[in-house]
Amino acid sequence: MPRPLRHRALPGLLLVAASAGMALEPARLTAQGSEGFLFGPPKVTLAVRGGYAIPSGGSDIFDFVQEQLTLDKSDFNAIALMGEVGIALNDRLDIALGVGFARSRKRSEFRDWIGDDDLPIEQTTQLSRVPLTVTLKYFLMDRGRSVSRLAWIPARWAPYVGIGGGIVSYDFEQRGEFVDFETFDIFQDLLNSGGQAGTAHVVGGADVALTPSLLLTGEGRYSWASAQMSSDFSGFDDLDLSGFQATVGFAVRF
Repeated sequence: MPRPLRHRALPGLLLVAASAGMALEPARLTAQGSEGFLFGPPKVTLAVRGGYAIPSGGSDIFDFVQEQLTLDKSDFNAIALMGEVGIALNDRLDIALGVGFARSRKRSEFRDWIGDDDLPIEQTTQLSRVPLTVTLKYFLMDRGRSVSRLAWIPARWAPYVGIGGGIVSYDFEQRGEFVDFETFDIFQDLLNSGGQAGTAHVVGGADVALTPSLLLTGEGRYSWASAQMSSDFSGFDDLDLSGFQATVGFAVRF
């Protein structure tokens, strides 16, 4: 007697159901991964931050412009931008390659001198810095934990400290009217001192997980650097390029 059709179809239906379940499993894991975990510890972190840079202004050129011109040390503070690529060496240690930018620009005039036309003797002073750096970051706690071969659950936050160095490109420029203190003549000129110098820094910061892949990241950094000034500023000591900056932004890890 022929087997009923429903009995013959049952093995085929079971096979189709099993295949569908296998096909849906990666999608289910992907959905879970977007909600709570990654498929393994992240290897690369891309970060973009913005904040504020405060130069230390410790050299005599800063003293001179504050004494002679209507400038204060705070006039050299600037908006700071920074991009960074971090590569995980292990769960606690990253090596990060970064580039930054900060520039201040301020109009001023001589405090105690005026022109023959009884008008102020005016100029613009600009200081810009572009550091290219390498930083070793040590995280003070694990950034996450593996719960299976496929699942890595991130910690809510991870503080870090670090040390590094690199090269900073700089430009100190003054454009406008000046006083010759030997002849007391007033002249127009562009004075510039720029180039590159070595730099070292220490950092401290923290990453806060918004999602498994997206981070809120903040950092404080103090850098040391100085450079010899050009012949336009003959007689001045080295230009102090040291200073502190605080930045906050977002990072993506994968």
